[in-house]
Amino acid sequence: MGTAFADTAPTLNSGDTAWMLTSTALVLMMTIPGVALFYGGMVRKKNVVTMAAQTFMICCLVTVLWTIIGYSLAFRDGGSMQAYIGGLDRLFLVGLDATSLSGTIPESLFMVFQMTFAIITLALIIGAFADRVKFGSLVAFITLWLIFIYAPIAHWVWGGGFLGGLGVLDYAGGTVVHINAGIAGLVGCLVLGPRKGFGHENMAPHNVLLTMIGAALLWVGWFGFNAGSALSAGTGAAMAMVVTQIATGMAALAWMTAEWVIHKKPTLLGLCSGAVAGLVAITPAAGFVDPVGALWIGLLAGLICFWGATSLKKALGYDDSLDVFGVHGIGGIVGAILTGVFASTAIGGKSGGLEGNWGQVIIQIEGVAATLIWSGVGTFVLLMIVKAIFGLRVSPQEEVEGLDISLHGETIQ
Repeated sequence: MGTAFADTAPTLNSGDTAWMLTSTALVLMMTIPGVALFYGGMVRKKNVVTMAAQTFMICCLVTVLWTIIGYSLAFRDGGSMQAYIGGLDRLFLVGLDATSLSGTIPESLFMVFQMTFAIITLALIIGAFADRVKFGSLVAFITLWLIFIYAPIAHWVWGGGFLGGLGVLDYAGGTVVHINAGIAGLVGCLVLGPRKGFGHENMAPHNVLLTMIGAALLWVGWFGFNAGSALSAGTGAAMAMVVTQIATGMAALAWMTAEWVIHKKPTLLGLCSGAVAGLVAITPAAGFVDPVGALWIGLLAGLICFWGATSLKKALGYDDSLDVFGVHGIGGIVGAILTGVFASTAIGGKSGGLEGNWGQVIIQIEGVAATLIWSGVGTFVLLMIVKAIFGLRVSPQEEVEGLDISLHGETIQ
C-alpha cells in the first residue's frame, strides 16, 4: 500500500480519486453492516444487539480517534523516531486542507481510506470475546489499542517504519489488520476466560442467514480493501481484484470439503468461514501474486484455518467465540508467509521463493513475528490496565440474562 509520502511532486488524478472514493465506501460497508451482521448471526439471540452496538460504537469511536491522533501517528513523519512511530503534525488533522495531496489523490481521501482500515481492525477483535465483555471497558480498551497497538504497526509497515524498510510485503493488511486483530482477540479471550457454560451448553449461531449476508457484504467490500490498496485505478487494482476473487472461492471450497469429509455435512457457516479465510490470506498478497498463486493461497488458507478454528481450538480449550484467531490470526499468518513464496516480478515488481528469492520468506516471517509480539504483549498489558480500573467482564447474572437486555435494555423480536 502507498503512503502519504511521495518522491516527486504529486498531481491530482480524477480517475484515481473516483476509485478511491468508491473503495473507501466499500471498506466502511465491511464493518457496518458487514461485520455487525456476520458476528450478529453467529452469537446467541440474546446477544445480537450488543454485537451490533459494539460494532457501531467502534466505527464512531475510531473515526474520532483517527481524526485526533491516529492518522498522524501512523502516517506522518516521525523524525528521529520515524522507524517506530509517526509525528504529531496532523493532530486534529491540522494542516490538512482541500489542496493537500497524497500521490494522485487528496490526502483527505487517503486519510479516511486508512480510517476505514483502522475501524474494521478494531471491530474484528470483539468476536473473540463476544457475550461477556463490559461495554464501557470495551470503549476504554479500543481507545488505548488504537493509539498504542494499531497506529505503531500501521506506521511500521505502511508509514515509513522499520518493517517497510526491511522489505516486508503487506499489500492491504495481512499483518497490520488481520494478524494484529487475530492475536489481540486470542489474548483477549484468554484474559476474559470462557463464556459461562462453554463446552456444556449449546452456543450455536442463532441465525446463519444473517452471517451469510454479512459474509457476502465482506466479500464485496473486500474489493475496496484489496483493489483499493493500489491507491489508483489501474492494472494493479484490477489484478488485486482478480486474485481476491479466486482465493476466496478456493478457500471456501477447501473449508467446505474438509468439513464435509470430517463432519459429514457441508454447512453454510463453513462456506462463509472459508470464504473469509481466503479473503484474509490473500490480503497481504493481493498486489504481488498471480492467479495461480491465489489458488494455492486460497487452498492452503481454507484447510489450515479450518484446522485452526476446529481442531486447534478444541485441543487447547480456549473460547475464541467467533474464531477471530482461527480465521484472521492464522489466515493472516498463512497469507503473509505465502506472499513471500508466491510474489512475482510480473505482478508487483517483487520476487518470492518460487523465483529464487527465498530470503523474502524470512523477511515475511520477521514481519509476522514483530506483529505477534507487539500486539500480543501490548494487548495483554492494556487489558490488565482496563481490568484494574473498570473490570472487564459482566456479572454472571448479566451474562446468563444476555447482554442485549442487561447492558442495552433492547432486544430483537
